[in-house]
This record gives sequence, structure tokens and C-alpha cells, in this order.
Amino acid sequence: MNLFARADTQLFYWLFNKTAGRNCAPIRWISRTGDGHLYLILGLILWFFEPTHGDLFLYTALLAYALELPIYVVLKKLFKRTRPCDLLRNFNAHISPSDKFSLPSGHTAAAFLMASLIAHYYPVFALPVYAWAATIGLSRVLLGVHYPSDILAGICLGMTISVFSLSLLA
Repeated sequence: MNLFARADTQLFYWLFNKTAGRNCAPIRWISRTGDGHLYLILGLILWFFEPTHGDLFLYTALLAYALELPIYVVLKKLFKRTRPCDLLRNFNAHISPSDKFSLPSGHTAAAFLMASLIAHYYPVFALPVYAWAATIGLSRVLLGVHYPSDILAGICLGMTISVFSLSLLA
């Protein structure tokens, strides 16, 4: 195992072990806020009720997610990185992952994409939405379904797609 993979695995264990013997319901709830439903609801609310940027926010978000999702799927199939809960011995994750591979973290990519769009159109909310996105990424490690480097890759994917979408529509 190379140095990077070893450090990634050690950091994974260190973070995951913080949840040993604890109630993970709040962490599962945080992770679920990144499932995608919230993004659509927020976009529609802004589209209906926010006349300044609501429509452009929704259109930019729809474009961004239309780009992010297929790229995310291609990257998962390209890297085929086994999830820690499927690879590591004597280990049980706190949730069942929705797919087989871990790189990049789709929850993290989507959360940082949304946080970046919100921060662009509504800068006053930048700090709380980036904190929320980071918490979603951390939750995926704490729940045992992603390595820390999966989270970093998700951040890069989400931010890149957001910046690209904003350059086209904003």
C-alpha cells in the first residue's frame, strides 16, 4: 500500500472510530440532507418566490446537476475504488451505501456544488452553506462509506462543475 493510501486509511479509521458506540442518528440525518431532495425544493422555492436571482439560480443548478451526475457516474466506474465498508476487515458501516464504489463522494460533490451556487447568488449565506457541505462530507466518512480522499475528490468535482455552470449562465 502506498503512503497516500495508508495515510487515507489511517485518517479514515481515526475519524470513523469517533463514532464507535455512539448514536449515529444525527450523523445519518446530516448525510440525508445531501440526498438531493433538498436541492430541488430549494431551487423551486427560490424560483417561485425570489424575483432577483431565483430563476437564474434554478437554471444554473439544473445545468450544473445535469453535468455533475453523468461525470460522477463515469468517474465511479472509471476508478472503481472499493468502499471502506466493503474492503476493510472486521468493519461495519453505520449505513448501507447506495452504490458499489466510493470515489468520488457524490453526496459531497452535490453539496459543494449547491453551496457554491448559493454562495454565488446569495453571498451572505456562504459561510453556513459551506459549513453544511463540509459536514455532509465528514458525515460520509463517519458513517463508514467513504475515505477522506473520496470527500476531497467530491469537493473538487462539485466546485468545478459549479464554476463551469456559473461561467455559462451567470
